[in-house]
Amino acid sequence: MSRTARIERQTAETEIVVEVNLDGSGVANVQTGVGFLDHMLELLAKHGAFDINVAARGDLHVDQHHTVEDTGICLGQAFREALGDKRGIRRYGHFTLPMEETLVTVAVDLSGRYALAFNAPLPSPKIGAFDSELLEDFWQSFAANTLCNLHVLLHYGRNSHHIAEAVFKGTARALRMAVEADPRMTGVPSTKGSLDG
Repeated sequence: MSRTARIERQTAETEIVVEVNLDGSGVANVQTGVGFLDHMLELLAKHGAFDINVAARGDLHVDQHHTVEDTGICLGQAFREALGDKRGIRRYGHFTLPMEETLVTVAVDLSGRYALAFNAPLPSPKIGAFDSELLEDFWQSFAANTLCNLHVLLHYGRNSHHIAEAVFKGTARALRMAVEADPRMTGVPSTKGSLDG
């Protein structure tokens, strides 16, 4: 069964189309108008082995916030739709990722309930033209719309680019583990019999 989804969102602030294949090969075609976000989404696709297409047009003359946040919303909705009833998946994933001087741990539970614990402060307010605070905003939007528990912990790090990259790569690897088929799990991985909240 194909685990794919297409999400379209149009508001006064953004127009976004997202396509996801959870069983892809890491191919990304991403154009958001925010170069750093494009780079991070390419990392998410590659390290998660997801195929991700994103076409976004936003009010970048205002700032990057709406484009980044709404892309997170759409990507989260696409993951949730592509997962279906989550039958036979591992559900949980975790990864500790080194990125030069930086070390980040990410843990995820595809529980059908939203929770975010984001403990990865960035030392600089900007990464190039990217507003550093938008890193947490993106993952908040993603987790709230995937309906997952997402925990991000920066153990240490000095360079904001490295920290952001480690967060995206670590989350990709944790998600990859969580969405994988578990050959010993024939049904939904929950004693409730459902992972929808």
